[in-house]
Amino acid sequence: MTPPPRVEEGTSTPEPRGGPGVARRRRGPVSTAGVRFGADAPVTPYWRVAAGYGVLLLMAFVSLYPVVTIWITGFKTDAELLMGFFALPETWHPENFVTAWNTGHFGTFFANSVIVVVPVVLVSLVLSTLAGFGFARWRFRGSTLIFFVLLLGLMVPFEGVIIPLYYYMKALGLLNSYWALILPQIGMSVAFGTFWMRAFFLTAEPELLDAAAVDGANPLQALVRVMLPLAGPALLTLGVLFFTWTWNEFLLALVLVSDTSVRTLPVGLGFFVGQHSADVTLLAAGATIVSVPIVIVFIVFQRNFIRGMVGGALKG
Repeated sequence: MTPPPRVEEGTSTPEPRGGPGVARRRRGPVSTAGVRFGADAPVTPYWRVAAGYGVLLLMAFVSLYPVVTIWITGFKTDAELLMGFFALPETWHPENFVTAWNTGHFGTFFANSVIVVVPVVLVSLVLSTLAGFGFARWRFRGSTLIFFVLLLGLMVPFEGVIIPLYYYMKALGLLNSYWALILPQIGMSVAFGTFWMRAFFLTAEPELLDAAAVDGANPLQALVRVMLPLAGPALLTLGVLFFTWTWNEFLLALVLVSDTSVRTLPVGLGFFVGQHSADVTLLAAGATIVSVPIVIVFIVFQRNFIRGMVGGALKG
């Protein structure tokens, strides 16, 4: 058998097909017998890496610049605002946030938002996990039809059901109460949550559930002890989405709640804007108060959020 031709290490490789713009492959070392060690690894041209980072930086700047500008405006005075909307303040004035907090009753609205968000997120996560696990691992008569009926909650626009929902809540005597905000948002969240968790449980290895069944675990124990530890990133991502949607909900709170003591932050900010439309710095401070909790939640859970999103994309 004729040995392969010997190629010395460091020998230049021919230009890849397609010209110099095509990604090259890094060659491993070659023995005296002509055997190459190590798998070839693609090498991306530096100009492509620089272009990719440039696009990402540009999009980050376009996305963050208006938000940061509004936050900075909250620390200005009216005179500094007239000097330039995009300029930094000469003297920072945190008292604008204190004035907006007290004038707009944001303390009450903030507490109301927390009272609504916490049960909506927790109950929606529990129901979505149970429903998603059931639809993913059990095939019963009518399961596909029931699942698609559940998904109608994602297809019907919320604006089309807000008026019937108003009269339904009125008949139940739940208007101007926290239940009028909690129950509908749980119903809206569970539809997407079931779809999300079902997709995750479908990608799980069935051998894990078989092993749990052999060890004597019932389905609920298998879900809690085997599947939930694996579903951490997916649950955290879903929780962040539920928190963002519930915290920013405006139309539901505007229609079903007219009592000031039950209003949430987005509705309170809407009325605050109507009362202080001429005071831009005060409005910027109020908008910052409403947006900061969402930013904090995303910063705290960003690693798990991105892991859950990327994991779902790869598994899907």
